[in-house]
Amino acid sequence: MPNDYDSFAEAYSAENEASLINAYYERPAILDLAGDVAGRRILDAGCGSGPLSAALRDRGAIVTGFDSSTKMLELARQRLGNGAALHLADLGSPLPFPDAAFDDVVASLVLHYLEDWTAPLAELRRVLTPGGRLIVSVNHPFADYLQAGPGASYFATRKYSEEWTLGGHSALMSFWRRPLHAMTDAFTAAGFRIAVISEPSPAPGARELFPDIFADKPSGAFLCFLFFVLQAD
Repeated sequence: MPNDYDSFAEAYSAENEASLINAYYERPAILDLAGDVAGRRILDAGCGSGPLSAALRDRGAIVTGFDSSTKMLELARQRLGNGAALHLADLGSPLPFPDAAFDDVVASLVLHYLEDWTAPLAELRRVLTPGGRLIVSVNHPFADYLQAGPGASYFATRKYSEEWTLGGHSALMSFWRRPLHAMTDAFTAAGFRIAVISEPSPAPGARELFPDIFADKPSGAFLCFLFFVLQAD
């Protein structure tokens, strides 16, 4: 079964904890974009084992998380404590939260698993207060295009799969490639104003920890994920 995170939750969580693209690139970028979150009610959509929820909570946010993986939620509860507001829910279905319940939503590396963003974005817009923010990271569309190989169309929205091997366990993961304009059109159609599009550099210290990866990257920048801050107008 594709994208069965339950089958390798512990191995994925361990990899996510200290890897270059998660710990020194994606999470720091999300936190930088979120800025001062003290006292803000934040929904972590697709929270996984909770590293981003923990970081936001450490910065004073009031965090609620949900994920579709029972095993990931078990790991998140171990990290965050039994009192954490964690829910089993799927971004492809109606969410178990009232209207305007959150000041911010973070959707960290989850939207690219979905073919159609219409209903998920409508739900995320629904649970945000007017003026609230949706902070998103997705696979970078041009990086996806470069990896797609000869003959691929940048402009097509299409599914692709790859095998991940973590902790000795292999799993088939499926994603949806889509061009930048398809992303921005979906955001604006859902009632969001695009405030920021970001292609960040990794966090300080990354080059020293991963010298081989940066040997051919003198600027320190690389294509991996694309980040958005969207305002719920």
